[in-house]
Order: sequence, then structure tokens, then C-alpha cells
Amino acid sequence: MNLTSPGATFTHAAQDALAISARGMVKIFGELRAVDGIDLDVPRGVIFAILGPNGAGKTTLMRMLATLATPDAGSAAVMGHDLVTEPHAVRGAIAMTGQFASLDEDLTGRENLILLSRLWGFRRRQAKDRADELLAAFDLADAGGKQVKDYSGGMRRRLDIAASLIVTPGVLFLDEPTTGLDPKARQSVWRMIRSLAASGVTILLTTQYLDEADQLAARIAVIDHGRKIAEGTSRELKAATGSGFLHVALADAARIDEAARLLEAKLGGSVQRSVEGAELSVMAGSPQRANEALAALIAAGIELADFSMGSPSLDEVFFALTGGPAQPAGQKEVER
Repeated sequence: MNLTSPGATFTHAAQDALAISARGMVKIFGELRAVDGIDLDVPRGVIFAILGPNGAGKTTLMRMLATLATPDAGSAAVMGHDLVTEPHAVRGAIAMTGQFASLDEDLTGRENLILLSRLWGFRRRQAKDRADELLAAFDLADAGGKQVKDYSGGMRRRLDIAASLIVTPGVLFLDEPTTGLDPKARQSVWRMIRSLAASGVTILLTTQYLDEADQLAARIAVIDHGRKIAEGTSRELKAATGSGFLHVALADAARIDEAARLLEAKLGGSVQRSVEGAELSVMAGSPQRANEALAALIAAGIELADFSMGSPSLDEVFFALTGGPAQPAGQKEVER
């Protein structure tokens, strides 16, 4: 994937080891501390995910780091440039793709990219060449002549991200990049994000899909009520939560409430329910306690389709850290 632009303003060799370094970031809206003293260190060339419930402050934090909102307290440097005193230098080193596409639907995909390239200062021939390079890199060459209003959701998302890369950034901010996409389109965007990171671009993304963070991110920060409550690799977060999780799938979904009450009474922890159906997960602590809980279910006549014991999923880590499940995909953090 050729993503390096001839007009790139960013040189890797000139930067420090950290793409983003933030200390005590604060943003206040009235009486609400939307971001409340967050520290963040993002190494250069990695995919870093920010997870949290709706309203946790994810998008607000990202908007501050992208110079779209002014912090009320704290300090940060992006690609070696101070966020407050050098905002123009920061903007020259970053790109951002928000939750909604910023494309002209009446223009073709190629025309959108040419227009943006010209706005970046490319000469006419350079702009056409750059547009063709990006269309090929994002598997959109065959659709380049179509109006954007005729694109599928996945194609629009790929084109929107391509538009952020007219000039190769040091840091690419992606705010929920695959929300609303079907599984095939999500996989396509995932491949693209991995390729960007492999080319040296640092990617900071927010996502409502925990499997997305699990699959893509080298490091994950979990924030809740404006504060960072955990950070680490997916493996580290799972290990810190505990390894003795009991996973139970019921044969009869109608008895899920009864099964959840029995497991909570027997094991003393909160039971997490799957979004898909009659699946329950709970911290058991030891195989003996898990066996006792399973025996209680069987004694109550609750038939099990499957059960296992092992490490928690990232969903279960999220539940343990925040006290609730991740928000359903498609719900947005409200910007104040």
C-alpha cells in the first residue's frame, strides 16, 4: 500500500519516541468535567485504542489532542509540538477522521481526492496522481469514477480515511472508524489501519467495538467519567482482571434470568450477559467454585449447551473495570 505523499510535512527521523505525550488533560463543560486529569503516552508507529462508555470523554480527549478543542488544564505534545503554543505545527503533523464522512456526495471519489489535494497545494498533475495512488491503495480504483452518493458504507469510510491521507500524517486520529459497517467492510478497514501503522503512521482510535481494540491495538486505555482507569496491552488488561472466568451457554434462553441469579448467589460476583443470546460470564476464582456453580445450575434443571473456564474476554475486562457493558454500536458520545 503506497501511502507516502510527495508533499508530506512529516519526517519520522526528526521525531521523538513518543507521538503523543499528555499530562493532566482537563476539559470542563459547565459543572461537568468531561476529561478529568488524563495522562497519555502514545509511542510512535503504533495503534493505540481508547475505550470507554458513552460520555466517558473519549471524543473530547481526541478533539483536544487534534487542536479542535482547547484544554482547560494540562499540557500535551503531539509529534514534538506543544498543543497550545504550536497548534499550527500540530495540525501540520496530524490528520483526523471523525464519526461522519466529510465528502461531497455529488462529486466522484476521484474528484473529491483531487479537490482536497489541490487545497493542500498539489499541482494539477500531482493532485491527479495522488488521487489515483490513494484509490488504488484503498481498493477503490474501480469506484473512482462513481459519485460518492452511490458508494456503500464501507466504501465511503475507506474514501473518508483516504481523504485524511492526502499529506502523510505523523498521527492519524480515527473516531469510531467502523461504526455501522458490516463485518466484511470492517475487516477491510482493519486491514487498511494495520497497513497504515506498518508504514509508520501512529494511529489513535476510539471504538465501541471491543473486538476491534483487541484485534488492532498494541495498547489500550480505558476511560470512564473523564478519568483513565486502566491502560496496557489486551493481554495485560485481561491478566489484571483475572483468569478464572466461568463461561456458560444455556440451551434455553428463557431461563437466563434464573441462571444469572443462581450464579451470582453461588459465586458472589456480577454476571455479564452476552448481547447475542443466552450466554453468561462470571468470575469464579477457582475450578472448585466453578464446579459448585455448575452443579447448582444442573440441580435447578437448567440445561447447559456449553461451558468453559478461562481468561476473560475484553468485553469482560470492560465490564469489570467500568461496572457495565460496552455501549451498543451506533450510539455516540454526546459532544457538548
